[in-house]
Amino acid sequence: MSPSSLDELIEALRCLPSVGPKSAQRMAYHLLQRDQRGAARLARALGHALEVLRHCEQCNTFSEEAVCQRCANPRRDASTLCVVEMPADLAMIEQTQSYSGLYYVLMGRLSPLDGIGPRELRLDKLIARASDGRVREVILATNFTNEGEATAHTLAGLLAARGLKVSRLSRGVPVGGELEYTDAGTIAQALVERRSV
Repeated sequence: MSPSSLDELIEALRCLPSVGPKSAQRMAYHLLQRDQRGAARLARALGHALEVLRHCEQCNTFSEEAVCQRCANPRRDASTLCVVEMPADLAMIEQTQSYSGLYYVLMGRLSPLDGIGPRELRLDKLIARASDGRVREVILATNFTNEGEATAHTLAGLLAARGLKVSRLSRGVPVGGELEYTDAGTIAQALVERRSV
């Protein structure tokens, strides 16, 4: 019979997304048998992150300070606020180097089936942030999933009611993409959202 500490480790690893019992078991055995230094480093890093990280008071992303460096940067355009679902989405937009405004990270998306509503996402905090008098436009950059679309629709109504300009990321054929290899839904959306040249 397995020792209870091993069972606890396997069960703890199952909290990670897309990790089932077999994957968790493989990870636990690997860390204990093949990479004990890596396991110790992982434990230290996770413990340290839990101690020092919190949510930025302005954009809600993870930060070691009350206000993250991005929000504190006076060179960022405070009149534009981009709303994303997760910190990883923020990182992807930053990689484009085409946006110089500020952000708000929802830390999820509306999903009534999972019990995630406006209260769980703390949409009141976003509304207060967007209504601070400096923000002129809110860009909704939620994912194009059913939940992301529902979240964008809900936010658009709440923000427009406060007199804010609300825009949504457009969808279409990816840069470098070939129509032959693009799905019909993406092509249809690109036609709907076409622009003059």
